[in-house]
Amino acid sequence: MEVSMNSQQALELKGVQMANNQQKLVGQASLQLLQSAAVEMTVSPSTPSAAVGQNINTTA
Repeated sequence: MEVSMNSQQALELKGVQMANNQQKLVGQASLQLLQSAAVEMTVSPSTPSAAVGQNINTTA
């Protein structure tokens, strides 16, 4: 049994395929954006700056 498509069905199928491809591209772009925006969280001990304790108030 041979199934044939008319031109309207072929256009609808092409539209669905194009929408699917567009959705995949948008998903990939979103993932790339999230990955590029990801910031590695590193915890480093805070080191005091050299200016800490330099000013001493002697007029108490």
